[in-house]
Amino acid sequence: QVQLVESGGGLVQAGGSLRLSCAASGQTFSNYVMGWFRQAPGKEREFVAAISRSGGSTRYSDSVKGRFTISRDNAKNTVYLQMNSLKPEDTAVYYCAIGGSQYVLSAQSWQYQYWGQGTQVTVSS
Repeated sequence: QVQLVESGGGLVQAGGSLRLSCAASGQTFSNYVMGWFRQAPGKEREFVAAISRSGGSTRYSDSVKGRFTISRDNAKNTVYLQMNSLKPEDTAVYYCAIGGSQYVLSAQSWQYQYWGQGTQVTVSS
């Protein structure tokens, strides 16, 4: 049984930082691409970032590029999302997901096979 548990969300002022973590179990973590998505109230889930199996390749949405950094520690079965220079429009529930591919850094949610329960990030102005 695959489980993903996100943590690290909270309330922060605009310009601040947060670091999200996602711990995985029940899956050979290092075999898969990992991704972060987010969903704001009344909006569809959107891609944030993805990282390759080794961590050597990353992909970001234009809205977070230069502010967010995705990383992973395969020894700890954990993927991280460092979020800097946060803006009110970053407010959303953030989800991590295990990709269905070992190679493709997909931005499409349907290509991810397992999801965490989400963690709330709220950025005040």
